[in-house]
Amino acid sequence: MVGWKVAVLCLWVSCSSAAGQLEYSVSEETERGVAVGNVAQDLRLSAAALSLRNFRFLSSHGEPYFGVDLASGSLVVREPADREQLCGAKAACVLTYELVLEDPLELHKMRIHVLDTNDNSPHFPAGDVQLHIPEFLMPGARFTLPNAQDADEGSNGVLSYNLSPSQHFRLDMGSRVDGSEYPELVLEKALDREQRATHQLVLTAQDGGLPVRSGDAQVTIIVVDTNDNAPVFERTVYRTKVPETAPNGTVLFRVQASDPDEGSNGEIRYFLSNSTQAKLRHYFHVHPRNGEVRVAASLGPPEMLLEAYVEARDEGAFSLASTAKLLVEVTDVNDHAPEVNLLTLSSPVSEDAAAGTVIALLSVRDEDLGPNGKVICSMSTGGPFKLKSSFDNYYSLLTDGPLDREQVSEYQVLITASDGGSPPLSTRRTLIVSVADINDNTPSFSQPKQELFVAENNGPGASLGRVFAQDPDLGKNGLVFYELLDVISEGQAASSLVAVDSSSGAISAKIAFDFEQLRGFHFQVEARDGGLPPRSATVIVNLFVVDRNDNSPVILFPLPRNGSVPVEIVPRSARTGHLVTKVVAEDADSGSNAWLSYHISQASDSSLFRISASMGELRTARLVLPTDAVKQRVVVVVRDHGDPSLSTSVTLGVLLSNSAPQVLPDFEDAWEIEGHLSAQNLHLIIALACVSFLFLGCSLFFVCSKLSQSPGCCPQSCCHSPEESRCGNKMVSNPCVTSATIDVTTVERLSQTYLYRASLGLGSDNNSLLLRGEYGAANLRNVATGVGLSVPISCIQIRNRKGDHANVNAMVSKFYGI
Repeated sequence: MVGWKVAVLCLWVSCSSAAGQLEYSVSEETERGVAVGNVAQDLRLSAAALSLRNFRFLSSHGEPYFGVDLASGSLVVREPADREQLCGAKAACVLTYELVLEDPLELHKMRIHVLDTNDNSPHFPAGDVQLHIPEFLMPGARFTLPNAQDADEGSNGVLSYNLSPSQHFRLDMGSRVDGSEYPELVLEKALDREQRATHQLVLTAQDGGLPVRSGDAQVTIIVVDTNDNAPVFERTVYRTKVPETAPNGTVLFRVQASDPDEGSNGEIRYFLSNSTQAKLRHYFHVHPRNGEVRVAASLGPPEMLLEAYVEARDEGAFSLASTAKLLVEVTDVNDHAPEVNLLTLSSPVSEDAAAGTVIALLSVRDEDLGPNGKVICSMSTGGPFKLKSSFDNYYSLLTDGPLDREQVSEYQVLITASDGGSPPLSTRRTLIVSVADINDNTPSFSQPKQELFVAENNGPGASLGRVFAQDPDLGKNGLVFYELLDVISEGQAASSLVAVDSSSGAISAKIAFDFEQLRGFHFQVEARDGGLPPRSATVIVNLFVVDRNDNSPVILFPLPRNGSVPVEIVPRSARTGHLVTKVVAEDADSGSNAWLSYHISQASDSSLFRISASMGELRTARLVLPTDAVKQRVVVVVRDHGDPSLSTSVTLGVLLSNSAPQVLPDFEDAWEIEGHLSAQNLHLIIALACVSFLFLGCSLFFVCSKLSQSPGCCPQSCCHSPEESRCGNKMVSNPCVTSATIDVTTVERLSQTYLYRASLGLGSDNNSLLLRGEYGAANLRNVATGVGLSVPISCIQIRNRKGDHANVNAMVSKFYGI
């Protein structure tokens, strides 16, 4: 007969963890394949869900008696269970199992009660009994008979005794102080050995099962003579406690019996009674003389009550004996460390796991009993975890806070299980919990702005630098790609100026940069990781074009006009340090490439002038000497500080004169170096003088010939006609006047060149020179006192092409040369 019942105690734990308890009952020796109950239905699941959720049936005992059919979800018998073999004399025989389901994680505890059936008959461990009863004993004498044993439990193990009919004996039940009963043989009628020396009786023990089972023991009574006092123990029951680890030879009891008889009839020997179970006899050793009961073998499991009997027998010819009961309670010793079993571990765990997520399920056990077997688990780790007791000896490891893989990628969780013994024993187990990465970090640049520098005139494709962003995530989540954001900078798209490598962040130039056209610009680079969804960050890159010395200085002042040399006039009375002019220049470069310095590279007289290297001011270095040449020529070089440096030069003409000449000399001729003429220049001057005298002679000859051919024209009338001739502001219109064209250059602060036409009239006392200039006569404040003619000049009249007049009186009676 198979009976079963189910009691479901549901205790649900959030986040894929569940705890519950199932209870079933089944009779022992149930045949294979019999269904005890349906686990799937009791868990409120379909049978198919067991396989889908990776159902596991765990047992801490390792016995093959029960299993779960995944197809139907039924709890079936695998092997017939023998309750007596499994649980012995325990009142309740319970097998415990664990049921584990995943997705989500659930844990259930199942208890199967193995019910007893009356499958064992009573038996007498001592076998047949032989009693020696003296014939002189009076009726009422009592003799202890051995107890029968029945391995069954409950009503199946309840015993009753019967004795075969006899006129001399009856059966009665005796009781001990602990309430246990035992059969006693009571003498009803005095014995007579001469009439009958032995009596054969049958002692029958019956249990209370259905059907009733029984066992017999043959009782042989031998009638003996004379020794009429049996030994008597001080106590009928001896009780003690002994630890399970008690070594062999430990004294448990010292029993003592007395016999009032004398001689050998009063000498007592002790030994284990045949009433002691055979399986317990090897635990004890009784000293025959002093009655010491010692441990002879390792005692059984803790909290086991060992029951033995010691017999005291005298040494009379017809010995008498009595028995005492020994009760030995084996107490537990904390000699087993707790065991920690890992049922399931979810690792790695995502770093975005919510608080309370179940990571691991553990079970603990301790084979000790009582406080020694009570286990407490604790956790020691710096991580965000907590240990929660589910039920009985089961614990769940849960998250107790946020996880960050970038901070800690792996935790070593130390689980310590300690019992309640004194001193306590403990077991440690380390769980490795890895944290799985998610894309929770944005790529980051070390600075929001980055500066790069490139020298101008670079080649296209030149490397400018790189940007780098860090992403502490793993795999694709931490793989960073770079992209140039096409932002308009300085009027141009950034993509037309630079390129960014998507994998390395290297920045290269697309064009050659010119500092003078583009000194810098900025653009943005985006760093994007490979996660889903991707995260990105931007950095502003300021690119500065570094100047190179690729531009020469440019002279701004003074500037030559129409190809002529700019001329400055310095009075001969000028003091040392007199400002001649200031050379102004600029350089399109920057920095040291644009730092300009001024130097005199060549000069007609190097001792006469000096120039400020930083300001460009050309000044006299000494007083002007009478021997200094009128025309001085100075070449000023403007040089920058680049590497290599570039330079530009300007040629200046300096006229040494106390007054501004009306006609400026030509500075395009050869150099007059320090007032001395070279041999070449001397030859040239002599040649020019010869040509001039020759030309003058021809001219005089031509004039004289004309005068001799014109009788109405006389020398006196040529220059002294009051209505035709002017001195000062009056024009000379005499037909005898000879004209020539002379170029005269006058110099102001900003030099200008003028072209004049001169008309020369010859007279007896005074000569006149008419100059026609290209520009306004107002600029002609000072002109030369002569134009290089070999005739005396008394009056110079200047007229420019616009019709203005300017008269300059020349206080010269006779002038030759400049």
